[in-house]
Amino acid sequence: MAKSPRKRFNAFDDFPAAGEAPSAPASTQGPRSVQESVTAVTPVPASQVERIERLAPSQMLPDRFQPRRLLPVSLREPFFSGKIDCYQAAAQWLSLAQHDPSYRAEVERLLAMGLSFEEHGQIKPITGAWIPARDGSFIFQIETGERRFWAACLQAAQKRLETEPLLRVEVVSQPTRQRQVLENRHAETPSAVGQACEVAALILAEMNIPPEGPYRDEYDYFRQARAQRMPAGLWEKLMPVMQLTRPRMVQLLNILQLPTPLLDLADRYRLPERVLREVLALPREQWDSILRASIQNNLTSDEIAEAAERETRGEPAHPREQPRYEPSRVAASALRKFAYTLANLDEFAQAQALDDIANTLVVTRTAEGVMGLLDELAVLVRARLDRKS
Repeated sequence: MAKSPRKRFNAFDDFPAAGEAPSAPASTQGPRSVQESVTAVTPVPASQVERIERLAPSQMLPDRFQPRRLLPVSLREPFFSGKIDCYQAAAQWLSLAQHDPSYRAEVERLLAMGLSFEEHGQIKPITGAWIPARDGSFIFQIETGERRFWAACLQAAQKRLETEPLLRVEVVSQPTRQRQVLENRHAETPSAVGQACEVAALILAEMNIPPEGPYRDEYDYFRQARAQRMPAGLWEKLMPVMQLTRPRMVQLLNILQLPTPLLDLADRYRLPERVLREVLALPREQWDSILRASIQNNLTSDEIAEAAERETRGEPAHPREQPRYEPSRVAASALRKFAYTLANLDEFAQAQALDDIANTLVVTRTAEGVMGLLDELAVLVRARLDRKS
């Protein structure tokens, strides 16, 4: 895929006419320090927006220490070290999603977002700042909007586009961890591991500990938060951003005791904090087996606690396996839950949910088959309604 040359546009000329030369000079400023005070305001204040531009993904770089991790762990080192570009990473991510359901769900959501760009345009801009790149030039580091970045890359990789898409970005004067966290929580509640990293990132930002140095494992940066002596008033600053009490944030930080491979699994499968708390209560040598069992058997925190008690009594601590239901019963149960949930939404939420489902069906290429099944269901429902009348 041919990479577009860097284009820089004036803030008052967001969509210049074809052939028009960009009017704003390239920024030569390095990365800014993290803002010291916590703000509960998600939008970037107009006074902090330096320029509005259109950039290709190859001119951008996600923040490697963004608390919510999107890119699979096997692709993070090759991508952030420059061994593969964003489109090669997206293509490999698509390949992983074909064989692993934990990746597939996220990829489908991002592809649906990319499809909405084509249909409705990019609603929210990506924010960030220009920082020095390894080759001596400058690259736009993303503060908020990494999902929009990867949505565009995945769409381009899936469709094998020959030219790069252009995304709307806002160059801000002071990127902050606080806005990253607020954006994440507004878009979708992060996993328990993601929330643990958010708390850690906010603490480290407040204490002016940036992610500098050769971190081979990003979790090592976040783990530093557990070793810090918290200054007076810090937890109170974090509470408006996280919308959590101090004890809950401490419980989340404790999750970072898990080794990195288990943190990655817990993040991908979105294990609840209560489940991870029970895993941590077990002897360290049991963490791996019980966490994998909790994923495989969908164990609750109570079931893990029961297994620990049996182990204490010297009994075999084999977690109870979930009952196996016939696929038809599972499908019927899921459809009943879907119908009940949808019926209890307001009109706006119903329309939004249906729009998201339609995008997912088109992206996953299951639309025609599902439409046929829904037509059959409509016939059966109509027959029963006619018998009642």
